[in-house]
Amino acid sequence: MDSDMVTLENAKTQVRVTVQRLALLHLAYAKTLVKEFGEEKGNQLILNAIKEYGLKIAERTKNGSQSLPKYGFHQKHEGDKTYGCELALLLLEYGEEELGKLYCYVDPAKAMGADPNIKLIHTKCLLTGDSYCSFDTVPTTEKEREDFFGENRDWSYLDPILIKDENK
Repeated sequence: MDSDMVTLENAKTQVRVTVQRLALLHLAYAKTLVKEFGEEKGNQLILNAIKEYGLKIAERTKNGSQSLPKYGFHQKHEGDKTYGCELALLLLEYGEEELGKLYCYVDPAKAMGADPNIKLIHTKCLLTGDSYCSFDTVPTTEKEREDFFGENRDWSYLDPILIKDENK
């Protein structure tokens, strides 16, 4: 049997490796921005980039591209629960939950990019200590739309469980 033969398990492994590389890229850029500009400005630059990323995903999805890989991005789905997000697992491995949560803002960003009147928020998140991720789609407010679509505005409050907890 050819070792390069594509199987579902092989394809899942290749997607998993790609997602882990994406997580490392996010971490490298995020750490560099925070080191260069400080936490407040660095985090804002990261949010700006994630917003742009989410808008690009929304645009491609509207044009018929698939939003996420069906296999390999996470370990399993059960109902509305997603277990084992490979991106989150790698960021947890590095102890980089705070910078990792900034990546998770892609979920409200791509939802608002598709329809500014709704946002996809986390109700549970692996990077906040939960054992899985789950989401809810909720309406946006005028202020949320203004902050999200405005230049260099803090829109991190749009997904409340991702906000950094200073008391930890």
